[in-house]
Amino acid sequence: MKVRYFILVILISFSSILKAQTDTLYVYGPGGPAAAIEECAKIFSSKTSIPVKVKAGPEVEWIQGAKQNADLIFGGSEYMLTQFTMQHEGLIDTATRTELYKRGAAILVRPNNPKNITSLKDLTKGGIRILDVNGAGQLGMWEDLAGRQNLIGGIQKNIYKSFPNTAMAIKAWKEDNTYDAFISYTSWYFRLKDVSTLVTIPTRNTVYRGTPIAITTVTIQNSEAQLFIEFMLSKEGHAIFKKWGWE
Repeated sequence: MKVRYFILVILISFSSILKAQTDTLYVYGPGGPAAAIEECAKIFSSKTSIPVKVKAGPEVEWIQGAKQNADLIFGGSEYMLTQFTMQHEGLIDTATRTELYKRGAAILVRPNNPKNITSLKDLTKGGIRILDVNGAGQLGMWEDLAGRQNLIGGIQKNIYKSFPNTAMAIKAWKEDNTYDAFISYTSWYFRLKDVSTLVTIPTRNTVYRGTPIAITTVTIQNSEAQLFIEFMLSKEGHAIFKKWGWE
């Protein structure tokens, strides 16, 4: 992997000299992986002089731009990118699809954990109000978690409200402090430290989702896009993802 990455760096550097100017790579996807990918983009750009712009958030906010100039599109889970591929047939070059890293589920609670929530079972107690994301890479995630411990019914009755994406859920979490718990990914805690405390779920009981990325069919920068993927798969790229909660 390391040898391949450096060979690509040399090839792209030579190509850049010939072109005299390197075009910007445009990367689109949901908000979940954005922090890790943006940091990778910044370091990658400093090493290669290839500018990278990451546009992340709910799909409706960026899909029209992506159809015009996307070089890469990433997903918040494998099913999420598959769904995107089905809905926008022909936009993704499926042969280039690559899995980056997995991230595990976790429970976010209020700072200092006032309800003393330490496990999924605690979410079944009376008076607990749960915030749920029913989509955007987390579709059915709470049910997968609860099913492992026979807690589906108990958790379901305490889900106060579900949201179609994480951006909306975070907005509700920040505006309504009556929510006690937010079933999400460990990675979101690293972006919400000021408004949450992390309750981890043991490996034997948690579930994971992948982080896929693929080159588009509208790009004219296949080599540069592949180089960015290779950087994210490198040891340096992996360390960045770990910093933001991936494994």
